[in-house]
Amino acid sequence: MKFTKSIYLLAVMGVSYGLASCSASGDHPGTEYAPQMYHSVAYEPLTQIRDTDQGNWLSNREDEIGEFHNSNPNNPHGMNMREPAPNTVPRNKDEFLPYRLGVDDIEASNDITNPLEPTDQVIAEGRQLYTQYCSTCHGPGGEGDGLAGEVVGGVANLKGGAYLELSEGHIFHVITHGKGRMLPHGSQISIDRRWKIVHYVKQEIQN
Repeated sequence: MKFTKSIYLLAVMGVSYGLASCSASGDHPGTEYAPQMYHSVAYEPLTQIRDTDQGNWLSNREDEIGEFHNSNPNNPHGMNMREPAPNTVPRNKDEFLPYRLGVDDIEASNDITNPLEPTDQVIAEGRQLYTQYCSTCHGPGGEGDGLAGEVVGGVANLKGGAYLELSEGHIFHVITHGKGRMLPHGSQISIDRRWKIVHYVKQEIQN
């Protein structure tokens, strides 16, 4: 009987200790199972934590280094990525170079041609993108009669007048940097998607 009571008392004490160790306070998160699953470390590519003691309270690494230490010993600068080679230019998956013309270089944009072939698939994707980004103002048929366009007023009718003579590069430039009441969309729409919209406007709306 006494043995049973002792076992019961030990069990209660063990559970109580376990529950108490799980309680968190201040900077102490309490006892956690697999803490690395709860506290994932974001590895910065260009800035590193070189202090090997950072995150010791959390770490269960086999090398006994703090959890937040992420300096790369194989890189002379301690980074997780190499800096680009001098004078290199980033390209996207389609090998497109960044668009370098500034806001005021709209005349120079007339010399730029669409790098995408106007295939049925490209034009279909352009239609979808136009509906998503452009039809609210320019309307489904490009006549400037979108719901937002009617409220704002002064939205271009892409099917009328001088707008029919706009070059592909000009339209791309305006989508990128904006013009007049139209705000820039270069940060929202990738280069290839802008060119697809241009194809849809020239091949479908203005034809």
